[in-house]
Amino acid sequence: MILSGKHLKSGTESTSRLRWGIAALLFASTTVNYIDRQTLSVLAPYLQVEFKWTNSDFALIVIAFRVAYAFGQTVFGRLLDRVGTRRGLLYMVGWYSVAAMATSLAAGLKSFAGMRFLLGCGESANWPGAAKAVSEWFPHKERGWAVAIYDSGSAIGGALAPVLVLWLYSVFGTWRPAFLITGSLGLLWMLAWWLVYPKQGGPYRQEEEGAQRTPVAGLLRMPTTWGIIAGRTLTDPVWFFITDWFAVYLVAKGFKLEDTVAGFWVPFLAADFGNFAGGGFSSWLIGRGWPVARARKAVVVVGGIGMATLAFTVGLTSFAGIVALFAVATFCYAALSTMMLALAADLYPSGSVASVSGMSGTGAGLGTILSTFLIGAVSDRYSFEPVLIAASLVPLVAVLVVLALVKTEATAADERG
Repeated sequence: MILSGKHLKSGTESTSRLRWGIAALLFASTTVNYIDRQTLSVLAPYLQVEFKWTNSDFALIVIAFRVAYAFGQTVFGRLLDRVGTRRGLLYMVGWYSVAAMATSLAAGLKSFAGMRFLLGCGESANWPGAAKAVSEWFPHKERGWAVAIYDSGSAIGGALAPVLVLWLYSVFGTWRPAFLITGSLGLLWMLAWWLVYPKQGGPYRQEEEGAQRTPVAGLLRMPTTWGIIAGRTLTDPVWFFITDWFAVYLVAKGFKLEDTVAGFWVPFLAADFGNFAGGGFSSWLIGRGWPVARARKAVVVVGGIGMATLAFTVGLTSFAGIVALFAVATFCYAALSTMMLALAADLYPSGSVASVSGMSGTGAGLGTILSTFLIGAVSDRYSFEPVLIAASLVPLVAVLVVLALVKTEATAADERG
């Protein structure tokens, strides 16, 4: 249902239903996004045997995705601020869906890396676009929940991917149909998005002639921008270590991949709960009169401390214990991540939200690229234990940086609810 601009701004029940429907579509986009990217990670142990890849070889493929994903978030985030949320997300989901399906044609290290680079370009627009949509459709007191909804798609996609992909692998006896079938899911999403999302945008969207689109240089002069960038740069690599390397890590610990399916999804499900816990708790604090940024930062502190539990997996041999500690870490990461994503929508006008979110995504991508190089080299030469220790300490640094740079009084957007 497409509502008129008059109805969109009137706060009607229909508008409320529509905005939560859009949140559901953003959740679906994120879920599909993660299924597409996780297909390779789930199949990695099989592909490593077939193509005789080392962990360092696999790291190169992951890095090809990360390079495109990192720089694409700034490029396409800025593009989304120009072309709008409706068209921008439609085009980019189409892009990465085609790239995911084309991966079924890959024949070696170079072609896999090339396909993953194209996938990374397309998928990079999801978070800037979703943050922009939330800023256009939701008041401050509801944004924590809205961000939790769409960001939880990463956990759901990560949990569904091993079940779906391993099932497809067992049915077809080869990995190629898995890429083709999972990649086609985005095409269905495109149809729903085009039919549901109104052309004129949401009720909190500033008109183009009145919107403040701060130049990139101006955004980078703001300490708050750097606080948001640093927060994601230092914590997202931990999440991507889990999503990209968890299957490889479990095999290195001596577990058979087929025997881990029952517990593989648990850290991703925990992240899903973390999204809502972080979004819900910060919204509760705002409802009790806390300033928006202060409420978000309170969750960041708790999340960063909780991520340090990964260090306790060092030397642990129990599958249940490993899964439980990873689940605590992903729960806390997701709560923290929801806050970092919400801050861009909270503190900047709609004309700059996707740009700031994109720049923070680029920082996260560059941090993940560096960490991926190190993970591949360290795990090949030593083990995953030094990686786990580092993954526990770095988020604590992130907490200190966010507390120092993101100021409650530095908000760049008007309070809208």
